[in-house]
Amino acid sequence: MNQKDRMFPRFALYGFLKNLRFFDPFLILIFREAGLSFLQIGTLYAVRDVATNILEIPTGVFADTFGRRKSMLMAFGAYIVSFLVFYFLAGFGWYALAMVFFAFGEAFRSGTHKALILEYLHLTGRESEKVSYYGRTRSASQFGSAINALIAAGLVFVTGHYRTMFLVAIIPYVLDFFNLLTYPPELDGELRPGDVGSIWEQMKSTTRDFLHLFAEPRALKAIFNSAGFDALFKSTKDYLQPIVESFALSLPIFLALSDKRRSAIVIGVVYFLIYLSTSYASRSADRFSHRFRSLGRAINLSFLAGAGLLFLAGAATWAQFTALPILIFLGFYILHNLRRPMNVSYISDQIASRVMASGLSVESQVKTVLAAVFAPVLGYLADMLGVGPALAILGAGVLGLYLLVRVEE
Repeated sequence: MNQKDRMFPRFALYGFLKNLRFFDPFLILIFREAGLSFLQIGTLYAVRDVATNILEIPTGVFADTFGRRKSMLMAFGAYIVSFLVFYFLAGFGWYALAMVFFAFGEAFRSGTHKALILEYLHLTGRESEKVSYYGRTRSASQFGSAINALIAAGLVFVTGHYRTMFLVAIIPYVLDFFNLLTYPPELDGELRPGDVGSIWEQMKSTTRDFLHLFAEPRALKAIFNSAGFDALFKSTKDYLQPIVESFALSLPIFLALSDKRRSAIVIGVVYFLIYLSTSYASRSADRFSHRFRSLGRAINLSFLAGAGLLFLAGAATWAQFTALPILIFLGFYILHNLRRPMNVSYISDQIASRVMASGLSVESQVKTVLAAVFAPVLGYLADMLGVGPALAILGAGVLGLYLLVRVEE
């Protein structure tokens, strides 16, 4: 890292604090404890994703027009409101409302912080470092997730219930809010503040550039390749929780503890090890991409590998293996974190710097549309057939889409 790089610690701190969502390793278990079916859980995920999708364009334009930093601050305010609703209210309807507030946060945030990083590299003449630099910042995020897993397990062990985690998660988000306030204004990109007329013209210009992305075949395939894989990961990753819970309860250890506390210990350890591994994977994304003859080749092969791993995880769960699906999910998590910096770099090569937030929001928008489809379908299949067959079917289905999203090598 450049010795004069004063922004990297702030970028890394942002990712570390953002991933201290203590409820994340237990979210499906929280909903199941509240009496929700897998279809209802999938529907909640779809509510979040559809609401995020609806808000993606206006929030992306807002970021490019009024400032990426303001967009990030609004995101964290919406997240905090969501956590409060989850903590104080219960039931499917209230959870759906909390998901809408969460969607506001996702829409304001998605693509925007990546645009801040890419703008910083553009201003400092270090654009060739995109994969390695973003990989290192993402590594800090994944390390935050590793610490998050241990703290979350400790909270469940001490309190004996899950909902406290929503309240405690507000603390790191308030700290991150103040961290974002320290970002320099030049990272907002090319803004033309002025009267209402000039702002309106800028919004129209940004919107035109946003829509123009859909006329670029290379950019479009890159977006769908990245979004398709991320949607698959996003809609399936939490299904590791019931798999680990079943594994934990099958172990002849901690038998004097309640089932919830026994599960919390094992879940915390498993997620800690997973995110330590993904932290290293994010740092290694640049070296990984150079093992292939081109960045496009690495992206294509990793797409196939990811869908294949999900199929195998589902098949192993279906066959009632206990530890094997966890190990396969570990590979899936690692692969996702190897891919993400490569995808951001590949997509950013197709998009003008001044509309970077809008461009990356396109990718997030496509991801949320696909995740909104995958989540309830997966939930329905899990209710009807079980978690294992549901994962295997979805993995096989995404494998079949490869030829449509294969990028140029």
